[in-house]
Amino acid sequence: MKYSKFFNPTLENLKPKIHAWLKFLRIRLKKQFQITILILATFLSILCISILPAQTQEKPVTIQVLIQALEASFWEPIQTEFNKTHSNINLEIVKGPNDTNLVEDLYTSSFLLGDSPYDLVYMDIVWVPKFAAANWLKDLSEKVDIQQLQKIYLQGDVAGGIYQDKLYRMPLNSGGGMLYYRTDLLKKGRFEPPNTFAEIIKISQELQKEGLVQWGYVWQGKQYEGLSAMFIEILEGYGGFWVNLETNEVGLDKPEAIKAVDFLSQTISQGISPPGVTTYAEEETRRLFESGNTVFLRNWPYVYPLASASKIAGNFDIKPMVHAPGKNSGACLGGWGLGIAKTTKNPEEAWEVIQYFNQPEVQRKFILETGFVPARKSLFNDSILVEKFPYLPNLFPVVNNSVLRPPIPQYAQASDILQRYLSAALTGSRTPESAMKAAARETRVLLGGR
Repeated sequence: MKYSKFFNPTLENLKPKIHAWLKFLRIRLKKQFQITILILATFLSILCISILPAQTQEKPVTIQVLIQALEASFWEPIQTEFNKTHSNINLEIVKGPNDTNLVEDLYTSSFLLGDSPYDLVYMDIVWVPKFAAANWLKDLSEKVDIQQLQKIYLQGDVAGGIYQDKLYRMPLNSGGGMLYYRTDLLKKGRFEPPNTFAEIIKISQELQKEGLVQWGYVWQGKQYEGLSAMFIEILEGYGGFWVNLETNEVGLDKPEAIKAVDFLSQTISQGISPPGVTTYAEEETRRLFESGNTVFLRNWPYVYPLASASKIAGNFDIKPMVHAPGKNSGACLGGWGLGIAKTTKNPEEAWEVIQYFNQPEVQRKFILETGFVPARKSLFNDSILVEKFPYLPNLFPVVNNSVLRPPIPQYAQASDILQRYLSAALTGSRTPESAMKAAARETRVLLGGR
């Protein structure tokens, strides 16, 4: 009783205070909990927002293109710049063999297998008909105004990308066969640069007689594609033709073609060209010219900067190929460009890459890196390019007067026929007339004629 008496009044008095304090505590904790939840929710929201773009952003699309290994190294700075400025695309260069025929074979086999890894096709101008006819390339005609394209690029390079009135290849770089000549030797002999086949023979013989030079004229006589490219220029210079695309007529056994072979045979038989010229490709003839042992050379533009760093630097120049009186000069067109593989899963991204390379400033950088001849007309007089390659303005009239090798799907087979019989005529196992008649006959069979 005494404890109850002592504590009860106190407990009774404290009870309202305890209830009030507990109520306050509950309210306080509830508010703190709500604030904590709110802060935590806000933090998580901010965190999610910051992470979400990285999680939802799609991975860049990979676009692959196969390029010769030596050339691929020149592409790398432009490839790096492209990938930096295009987060949606990863441009990947696959390094292939340095032999262009092997690169063509790799593209061909990948398309035949039906699951090609290549989205873009970097192709020689002579591949277009074969690849387009096989339905391996996408038609670019709806993406580009061809007439406008012809105003920007060399017409031959545009024409080389067209098959059956549809565009399959965008030009990137150009090239054409030309005549290199020694300015110092012509000056010593008091000769002007030759314009005709007869003049090239006469000047060569005179300079050889004077002991100023060992050989007069060197060219690509080996049995390979370079032989066909060289011959079409001589054929054009005599007014002949290989295949008439409108009529499908073959002109290899015509008088003009026989004269073209006779001229080449004459350079060998008369000692103007070395006997070994029938085994020479581009590099053998380049080295012979740079050694100072020949007056004239037929070759491609790539020789110019190399010869400019050789012992004949400052003592040579270039001009369009010679021709028969009253006929036209012709440079075999040899350019490269980009097309889109029909099997690509990312055609729009592939086209975005082509558009990037189609920009003048990118093409300028490409020419600066590679030393190739531009396909874009304006770049021949571009001050930055001319400062590094002062010969560019002189190249324009050469490549502007270009002649296409027959843009037919069976070109590889047609070229093989021509090479075999040309080689037979030049090495003396057949006469020019019999060799060209046989070449014409086989070509007609190839094209479906009699």
